[in-house]
Amino acid sequence: MSNNVTETTGELVQPILKELNLTLVDVEFEKEGQNWFLRVYVDKDGGVDIEECGLVSEKLSEKLDEEDPVTYPYFLEVSSPGAERPLKRKEDFEKNINNTIYIKLYEPLDGEKEYEGILKSFENETVTLEIKIKTRKKEMEIPLRKIAKARLAVTFN
Repeated sequence: MSNNVTETTGELVQPILKELNLTLVDVEFEKEGQNWFLRVYVDKDGGVDIEECGLVSEKLSEKLDEEDPVTYPYFLEVSSPGAERPLKRKEDFEKNINNTIYIKLYEPLDGEKEYEGILKSFENETVTLEIKIKTRKKEMEIPLRKIAKARLAVTFN
C-alpha cells in the first residue's frame, strides 16, 4: 500500500515540479501514532522557500483529490529535504562528492551496518567512502545495491 501511494504521488507531482523548476527529492508515506503522513520533499539549486512548498502542496492536493490513491485520512506535507537530505539517485551521489555522508546497509560489511565518512567517488554503482578509524583513514567501497539508506551528514568541527 505505502509503496503504491509513494509511486502515484511521485508521478502526480512531477508535472507540477517541472512547471515550477523544482526537483523531487523523495516521497514518504508513513504512519506515526494514529495518523498517516504523506511527505513530499522538493528542492532546487539555492533551495526552496515556503511559498514554493505551499504552491506545490496546493496543486498536488488537487491532483491527489482527483486520483484518490489514499482512501483514509492523512496529512500532506511538502518541504525542503533540509541539511541531511537523502541520497537516493545516482545523481545525488555524484553531486555530493567530497561531502560527509551517512550510510546504513541492509547487511553488515566489515562487521558494521552503519558508516559515516567523506564520499570520495561514485563509479560503476559503487560508493567509495573515506572513513576514520581512530587516527587513521581508510577508503572502503560499498556497492549501491547494499545501501538501505544514505543521506548527507551534518558535521561540527
